[in-house]
Amino acid sequence: MSDSDYSLFQQYRSELFTAVVGDVMDTLGYTRQFLPPRIQPLRSDMIVVGRAMPVLEADDDGGEGPGRANPTLNQPFGLMLKALDDLKANEVYICTGASPRYALWGELMSMAATRRGAVGAVVNGYSRDTRGILEQNFPCFSYGRYAQDQRPRGKVIDLRCSIEIEGVRVRPGDIIFGDLDGVCVIPREIETEVTAKALEKAHGEKRVFDAISGGMLAQDAWDRYGIL
Repeated sequence: MSDSDYSLFQQYRSELFTAVVGDVMDTLGYTRQFLPPRIQPLRSDMIVVGRAMPVLEADDDGGEGPGRANPTLNQPFGLMLKALDDLKANEVYICTGASPRYALWGELMSMAATRRGAVGAVVNGYSRDTRGILEQNFPCFSYGRYAQDQRPRGKVIDLRCSIEIEGVRVRPGDIIFGDLDGVCVIPREIETEVTAKALEKAHGEKRVFDAISGGMLAQDAWDRYGIL
């Protein structure tokens, strides 16, 4: 990871939150950047911020071969193990494509990702091995807890590809930012502008909070600061 990315992600963790980043993207015309609200952190204090490493999953109960027409499907989990080993420092494993019949993330995957320097997982489905993930303090965002295994039910079929999660496009290298209010996707081409404006708005909201806590009416605060 570059020094600029390190500083950027530290700013997100210490000064920003998803609501203010989402508000800024709304004003720029990017109004479909939040993943579905059912994707939540396993623990409320978890924060994930990093570059997207998108992964595409598909339901598959046809076994592992040999003899499958697609050689990827002959392998246990398809390309999942390759995806884990391909993770880079400060990347986020973000996965979609499966039906919600089985878990897409677990304890051993968390350890493998940590060893590669990854900073979190965001899956459009369930996770399992919850105690193990929490003990590792690995940021995991999912529908929640469900132990059913993916091996006989689904496989990873592509990685570092563009994916879409309920209308939200995720491309390799986009910023993934999640906290207890949800997960948003910041397209790479607007990340500089979004970050600057989000920091400005976050600092402005602090001034408005102080003003209202000091007795200012909400309308007066809006008229003065244009923030609420």
